[in-house]
Amino acid sequence: MKAILVIASLIAWLPLSGCSPPATSNVRTDSSPSAPSNEPTDVIVVGAGISGLSAALDLGRGGSRVTVIDMSSVFGGHAVMSQGSVSIVATPAQERAGIHDSPDLAFQDFHRWGEDPDTDWVRYYVDHSRSDIYDWLDELGVRFSEVVASSGNSVPREHQPLGRGIGLVTPIYRACLELGKIDFVWNSKVEQLLTEDGRVVGVLVRDMRTGQEHKLRSQAVVLATGGFQSNLDMVREFWPAEFRFPDRILAGSGRNSIGLGHQMAQAAGGELIHMDYQWNYFTGLPDPRYPGTNRGLNATNLYGILVNAEGRRFANFHGWAKEVMPILLKQKHATCWCIFDEAGKPFFSVSGSDWGDFKKVEKLIFQNPDLVKHADTLEDLAKLAGLPAQNVVETVARYNDLVEQGDDKDFGRFGPGKPEFSNKASPKIAKPPYYAMQTFPLTRKSMGGVAIDSQCRVLDKQKQAIPGLYAVGELTGLAGINGKAALEGTFLGPCIVTGRVAARSLLKELEVAPQSAVPSESRCAACHNMPDLLSQAREGFWHFEKVHRATQERSLDCRHCHSELTPYREDEHRINRQSLTASCVLCHVAQE
Repeated sequence: MKAILVIASLIAWLPLSGCSPPATSNVRTDSSPSAPSNEPTDVIVVGAGISGLSAALDLGRGGSRVTVIDMSSVFGGHAVMSQGSVSIVATPAQERAGIHDSPDLAFQDFHRWGEDPDTDWVRYYVDHSRSDIYDWLDELGVRFSEVVASSGNSVPREHQPLGRGIGLVTPIYRACLELGKIDFVWNSKVEQLLTEDGRVVGVLVRDMRTGQEHKLRSQAVVLATGGFQSNLDMVREFWPAEFRFPDRILAGSGRNSIGLGHQMAQAAGGELIHMDYQWNYFTGLPDPRYPGTNRGLNATNLYGILVNAEGRRFANFHGWAKEVMPILLKQKHATCWCIFDEAGKPFFSVSGSDWGDFKKVEKLIFQNPDLVKHADTLEDLAKLAGLPAQNVVETVARYNDLVEQGDDKDFGRFGPGKPEFSNKASPKIAKPPYYAMQTFPLTRKSMGGVAIDSQCRVLDKQKQAIPGLYAVGELTGLAGINGKAALEGTFLGPCIVTGRVAARSLLKELEVAPQSAVPSESRCAACHNMPDLLSQAREGFWHFEKVHRATQERSLDCRHCHSELTPYREDEHRINRQSLTASCVLCHVAQE
């Protein structure tokens, strides 16, 4: 038995070719927290969200040495927790679904829906989203499950990635780790920008766990710190003048979206523009994981109806925030209820990569009587929700009658000539039990922010670029691509685009020689011809063949299961059997 155990332990460390066990002295670890190195770096990126990671990856691939600093100990910012949908124009995924899209059509949609968008940035986005987003993500291993229709779009162009936000952001971060040119400094806050002779030359960093401060120098700094929608004081300060600030509002943006980048940019002379362009939702549900706080979830059920405090429909549910929020904020009570039935319950959704499990939704939300009321009659439901019972009964009856007629004559939610998106989710509300969920205004995205030019350089009040300072993503109000109102999927998309534009601008400014990037997946295929290996059954390879056929069917790349093998280092290139056990759940889901 002892001999067998020894052999098994050696097999676990066998390299892909050869039989020598590894030298333990070469094992690399990624400890956390990590202190900034005193060695000079080319570019500092402040923020490891999707815009910061996009900028860092292209900078690293272009030959620059990059240091990414983040207040968290994990990557992804708010994007990794999001639904992950991305608005992309004229893609192969649309073509496969028979969807005919074009940059000109998208350009019209952005302007018709967006209200005062930045025309130049919109033009760039619709013309380059296919190459800058879809093709780039596809090469990194991101896969899209579907393209869905959403408010304001003439055609479906909201691309939903497999795995929601985590499925979108992880491949970008993984590619950063593989380069060997990008260092990450976690649990650290940039306290201020360092300047010399009018140029930004680095940052002052404080380790949030130890309190130690370090100065880190660079040739340029990219601010990718996100928006300010989790700072309710800033939300109130820049609240649109035409609307009354609600009595209760929930914070639904990222934990660190508190305006730190805005403050740093201002201190360096940067200008803030359109700060009242705030994209907030009416679907704020108090987050049951943080009782007694102002944290909220974006929760809704488009198969239900929306009623106000009087128990009456008051807006087109499918007009989303653009139509509902202005009307809601003018109500005496800025709160609403989503009412649906048992047949519509499966379509209830909570945004975020951590809310994909309906068992979790059932336990934390539906079984929480403070969040969702349910009853076998509409009268009882209305009493539990504190709504006028007669109004609720009449409202649902009227709605069901309009569904039978096939035309929402009251609010135009569905009917002849309406988009498929509107007609699709319009069933009767008739199968008990019935449900009512009260929601409140929810802060979500900042669509104004630090002023930038077409190269993502931060501008001062005289519209002059501040040397050495760039800004990307939500910090810039998403480059003004949305204007005052956003098409769905137009938050993460502009984050990627501005990150990549900033990287290209910096590589040109720093005169870094272009380098071609070889995807890790291509390096794997160079040595391991999987189609050939799977072409015929071989004795003793039944499990190898089964799992690799399954991964090919799912379009998973090698790194999904063998992350310990990247980046490639010849003296460490061997399978770690312990790490490999984490991939078993891809096939074995522990269900009958």
